[in-house]
Amino acid sequence: MKNQSGRRRFSLFARGPGRRLILVGAVATLAAAFPGARAAEPTNTAPARELIVFAAASLRESFETLGHLFEARHPGVRVRFNLAGSQELRFQIQQGAKADVFASADLVHASAAAEAGLTDKPRIFARNLPVVVVPHANPAGLKSFADLPKAAHLVIGAPEVPIGRYTLAIFKKAVATYGEAFGKTLDSHIASRELNVRQVLAKVSLGEADAGVVYRSDAVAAKAGVDTIDIPTTINVVAEYAVAPVKTALQPALARQWCDLLLSTEGSAVLAKAGFLANDLASATPATQTRNEHQP
Repeated sequence: MKNQSGRRRFSLFARGPGRRLILVGAVATLAAAFPGARAAEPTNTAPARELIVFAAASLRESFETLGHLFEARHPGVRVRFNLAGSQELRFQIQQGAKADVFASADLVHASAAAEAGLTDKPRIFARNLPVVVVPHANPAGLKSFADLPKAAHLVIGAPEVPIGRYTLAIFKKAVATYGEAFGKTLDSHIASRELNVRQVLAKVSLGEADAGVVYRSDAVAAKAGVDTIDIPTTINVVAEYAVAPVKTALQPALARQWCDLLLSTEGSAVLAKAGFLANDLASATPATQTRNEHQP
């Protein structure tokens, strides 16, 4: 059996009443053979504590690295991840799912969770840049963002997903530069709207789309699976990632320590290696109402 962090957990003893009868019979036999012997006292080994982190799908590789680091510094602690779209994670927490930390790929869902009393006040811990990715074969022959209308099958995130919201903001700004026809063509070429950024990346990597919009960190994670086309800075937006402990956390102290790790110099270095932007402002004031163009 695998847990959500990918580690295999094995049970040394089979479960079920039949197995219990065998064990009881064995103990009885030993007791009869050695009447003067005393049964061994059960050990008081404390069960491992679990820190459950709900995190945006684009954080997979960096959080796995940080998870190993966190476990090494907290003996007896296991870090489990639930990776999905930020909107889905927020809904799960709202429905009572067990979580200690919520790390969102935007401020919309992070702030909404805090305003609903689900989490503490979120803090920005990372930033990212959207990019266009194309299959290595690049069947549409895209060379720049201006060529994007040539993509007959374009895949983007759904509007409620952070990458989808960022993409729509980029397309809106692109119209001001390239004209109304540019925007209309892009809209007509959208083949699907995915529920998280890794689904967008997967479709492009598999050649099921001519192009898609993902984060730079996703393109880094894909390695040779896709080629990247930068979005002009005058059109692009900066994705801001925010984190907060969940109010109902079963491990509130560990949750705060995880957030502190993300905001540390060491945490920022891991994120930067994964393709995120350097986050010099990570320790600044908590994220609150900075929604501007990301606001739906």
